Amino acid sequence: MQYSEMTAKMAAGNGFIAALDQSGGSTPKALKGYGIEEGAWSNEEEMFGLIHEMRARIISSDAFTGEKVIGAILFERTMDGTVNGVPTPQALIAKGVVPFIKIDKGLEDEVNGVQLMKPMPTLDELLTRSKALGVYGTKERSVINSANAEGIAAVVKQQFEVGKQVLSHGMMPMIEPEVNIKSETRAECDTILLAEILKNLDALPEGQQVMLKLSLPVVPGTFDPLVEHPKVLRVVALSGGYSRAEACVELSRNKGIIASFSRALLSDLRSQMSDAEFDAALGEAIAEIHKGSTQKAEAAAAV
Repeated sequence: MQYSEMTAKMAAGNGFIAALDQSGGSTPKALKGYGIEEGAWSNEEEMFGLIHEMRARIISSDAFTGEKVIGAILFERTMDGTVNGVPTPQALIAKGVVPFIKIDKGLEDEVNGVQLMKPMPTLDELLTRSKALGVYGTKERSVINSANAEGIAAVVKQQFEVGKQVLSHGMMPMIEPEVNIKSETRAECDTILLAEILKNLDALPEGQQVMLKLSLPVVPGTFDPLVEHPKVLRVVALSGGYSRAEACVELSRNKGIIASFSRALLSDLRSQMSDAEFDAALGEAIAEIHKGSTQKAEAAAAV
């Protein structure tokens, strides 16, 4: 796939994006969920080797194809690795799956109810390397914990600044200002976030587009103005701690928004499974998330 073909697939593809980008502190938790306990590795290299084996198994599975999975977000080490001897981004492209790279380096401590992204001093080098490997776009995450207008404005401003840096490399930024689904002021967060994103979208030069990765809103249809915005290529949703069943129900209530799930995609997979069992479990998860992404509830159409 050329860049233009990837853009077309992201704009109108009938599927969802797999988030295979757990990193750092979240890796032991991801491995434990996969049935590998913490004592199974003796250093960080072995730990990342195990998580890469899990991701390679997913990408290699017959259940994982570009028919339902239109994109995948990779951790940097996964991008630099191989799947059956092929560089990971190219292995994805061969299956019709558009590759993205997680670029943030984690979160700052909370200030004004939000957690900004840590500095990324080597971002230009990473973007250059990623693009050379065939990666289409990026994903960068910050977190909103409470409805503080100043904090949310700072999160969105930082996200768009990073997004512009990504765009300057000829890549597509997936902007992710995650609203914590446990926040007591979630609905207010959604409202403030929508206004700030619209303000920053309007300031983008004509002809430029970004993608948005958002928490599913409290009120279905809240993000319709973003789905319909000419400067937004696609709006995707994170599962944010919901179970797969819960996330898919919420997803189905929001027209035009597709999934970009991690835990909700991987929760039933275990290292001890036979290949047949693994493929069946992955296929079932993909089918359920695909349905939530593409078959919208009647209520969503009426919002």
